[in-house]
Amino acid sequence: MAEELTPETPETESEEPIKKRKNGLYPGVSDELAESMKSGWADTELHDLEPIAQTAETAARRAALSARFPGERLVIPAGNLKTRSNDTEYPFRASVEYAYLTGNQTEDGVLVMEPVSGGHTATLYLLPRSDRENGEFWLSGQGELWVGRRHSLTEASTLYGVPVSDVRELADTLRESTGPVRVVRGHDAGIEAALTDKVTAERDEELRVFLSEARLVKDEFEIGELQKAVDSTVRGFEDVVKVLDRAEATSERYIEGTFFLRARVEGNDVGYGTIAAAGPHACTLHWVRNDGPVRSGDLLLLDAGVETHTYYTADVTRTLPVNGRFSALQKQIYDAVYDAQEAGIAAVKPGAKYRDFHDAAQRVLAERLVEWGLVEGPVERVLELGLQRRWTLHGTGHMLGMDVHDCAAARVESYVDGVLEPGMVLTVEPGLYFQADDLTVPEEYRGIGVRIEDDILVTADGNRNLSSGLPRQSDEVEAWMAGLKS
Repeated sequence: MAEELTPETPETESEEPIKKRKNGLYPGVSDELAESMKSGWADTELHDLEPIAQTAETAARRAALSARFPGERLVIPAGNLKTRSNDTEYPFRASVEYAYLTGNQTEDGVLVMEPVSGGHTATLYLLPRSDRENGEFWLSGQGELWVGRRHSLTEASTLYGVPVSDVRELADTLRESTGPVRVVRGHDAGIEAALTDKVTAERDEELRVFLSEARLVKDEFEIGELQKAVDSTVRGFEDVVKVLDRAEATSERYIEGTFFLRARVEGNDVGYGTIAAAGPHACTLHWVRNDGPVRSGDLLLLDAGVETHTYYTADVTRTLPVNGRFSALQKQIYDAVYDAQEAGIAAVKPGAKYRDFHDAAQRVLAERLVEWGLVEGPVERVLELGLQRRWTLHGTGHMLGMDVHDCAAARVESYVDGVLEPGMVLTVEPGLYFQADDLTVPEEYRGIGVRIEDDILVTADGNRNLSSGLPRQSDEVEAWMAGLKS
C-alpha cells in the first residue's frame, strides 16, 4: 500500500492541514512540484449521466417523510469513514436512513429537508471534487489520486434528482439555523455537534422510528433488489457445494471465501458476516470465526447473503451434509426443522399476526422434542414455559431489507405485535441445536445443529418464497448436491 506525499502545512490557514505521515520518505513538496501539479489535467466532467434507477422511489420516500414532520428541518447524515487501524479505514457503508432517502452512498454526505410552505425542499450536501489548486487531490490520503474520483456536485444533482451543495459549509449553516430540527443520530459527530443546542433525544428518536417503520412495506424497486440479492445468493451456495472437497482440505474459511467471491462479483458485499459452521460449530448461532475443520459425515450450516449495489441483502440458510448424504439421525432432525419451516411459511399471509409464523414453527419443534423424549410434555406445557428454547434458542425470523435485521427501530406494536401486509419481506428460519456439551440429550444428538432459512415476500393472496431456487427437502438437497458435484 503506497504512502501519501504530504506537505507540513496547509495552503491557507482557513483550511484544515493535510495530514503528513510521520515517517514518509518525502520531507516536503517543492514549490515547483506543487505548481506543476496544478495544471495539465484534462476536463473530466461527465455530461451524459442519467438519474439513478430509484429516483422516483427516493422522491416518494422523502415526500412521506415531509408529510410526517411538517414545518421542521430534518437532517439525515450518511456518516463518516471509520478507522480500522492507524491510517487505514473500514470500507464505507452509508447509513440506511440516508441511502433509503437519497440512493447516494458516499461518506460525509448529508440530506437536509428544509421546511417550506406546503412541505420541504431537499438538498444533498456532498464533498465536491478534490481541490487541485491546493493540492488536496494528490496530497491528501482521501484525495482523488489516492481513493478515486468523486462526482462533481453538478453530476451528483443529475444522478440523485435533487440540488447538491458543498457539505463543508453545512455545519456552519446548521449552527446559525433557527426553528425546530431533528437529526438521525449516531452517524456524524460533526453534524450532531452543530445541532447540539437545537435537538432533543426524544424528537430525534421519533425521526429514527419513522424511517425504520417506513421500510416495513417494500416498494417494487426494493422487492426487485431483494430478488437480485437472493438470486446471487443461490449461485453463491452452488459455488460452495462445488468446492466442499477443498474446504475439507483447508477449513471453513474456504467456504466463507468462496461465497464472498460471488458477493463481490455480483453485488456490493456480503450483507452480514457469513456463518460457515461445520460440525458442532453449527450450534453456535452466529459462528463467524469460520476457522474450524470441515469433515465428511458432519453437517455444514451455511447462513449467508449477498448485498446488492443498492444495499439490499438476502439472508438464507441451508444445512448441508458435507459428504452429500444425511445420516439417519441428521435426517430426522433436519426433517423436523423442515416441517417447522413449512408450518411457519404457511402462516405468512396478509392480515395474519406477525407472530403467527413463529408460533406455528415453534409448535412443530416442541411436538418433535416431546416425541423424541427430550422434554416432558404435553406440548402446551412446553410452549407455555418455553422449554423448547433450550434447543431452538432464537426467534423464527425477522424483517429483511437494507439491513439484515431490518426496521429494528420500529415500534413493537408496528413490528412483532403488528399485522402482516403485502410488500413486507421477512425470514422464516427455525432451527434445532444440540450443544456438544448438553448432557440432557443422548450422545448421538450432541454437536448437531440444523437451521433452514428462506426470504418470504407477503403477497396480496399469501406469500412468495424469494429463495425457492435452493432446495429445502432433505432428499432434494441430496439430489441437488450430487448434481453439482457430478
